Amino acid sequence: MYIVLIAWLYVALMMAIAEANSPVGSLLGAFFTFILYGLLPMAIVGYVMGTPARRKAKQAAEQRASEQSSVTPNTSSKTSGDAVSPVRKEP
Repeated sequence: MYIVLIAWLYVALMMAIAEANSPVGSLLGAFFTFILYGLLPMAIVGYVMGTPARRKAKQAAEQRASEQSSVTPNTSSKTSGDAVSPVRKEP
């Protein structure tokens, strides 16, 4: 996946250099050539191609969280007491 992104960015960089060195080109045109033909499309492609990996990582994190938050039932014969004592009003 990454080799395609790197190769496309290389091609876009070469296009920008050709634009900058052209007698009718400019540095501003080279900058926009690199951004619009290189970075922007490859950012979108990288985001779309990385979706399955992000989904798998999210599911693994949810699985770990559910395993850690699972509560073991009280199997002892004693009842569990209140963690916070009740508050009484003064008579």
